[in-house]
Amino acid sequence: MGVISEFKAFAVKGNVVDMAVGIIIGAAFGKIVSSFVGDVIMPPLGLLIGGVDFSDLAVTLKAAVGDAPAVMLAYGKFIQSVIDFIIVAFAIFMGVKAINRLKREEAVAPSLPPVPSKEEMLLGEIRDLLKLQNERPRNLE
Repeated sequence: MGVISEFKAFAVKGNVVDMAVGIIIGAAFGKIVSSFVGDVIMPPLGLLIGGVDFSDLAVTLKAAVGDAPAVMLAYGKFIQSVIDFIIVAFAIFMGVKAINRLKREEAVAPSLPPVPSKEEMLLGEIRDLLKLQNERPRNLE
């Protein structure tokens, strides 16, 4: 088996394609969640805590000298990232919890037995007639 054919077999396997689709959907979902956190959750949270913007919090380790920029320990960006992570993790948790609840309700819902086909009904009738025929006493002559 040549390298090209091995690569083709690898690339079109179901798991690889499923993983690629999952990564693409995950990236798109990540943008939605980031927008939700940044545009919907953080403004009211910032208003609630008095308009504090954590990303501006920093300690100057060395002041700017000439063209050299200041050396900053920007711990506020880290705090902001931690808060964003907690909100994103909670949003994903709530989404997974809702999906699991729907799956449980779907599993509990009673399913009707499948309707037998015409062939199955005919075979059932033949079986019943044969059974009836075998149960009758035979006349011995």
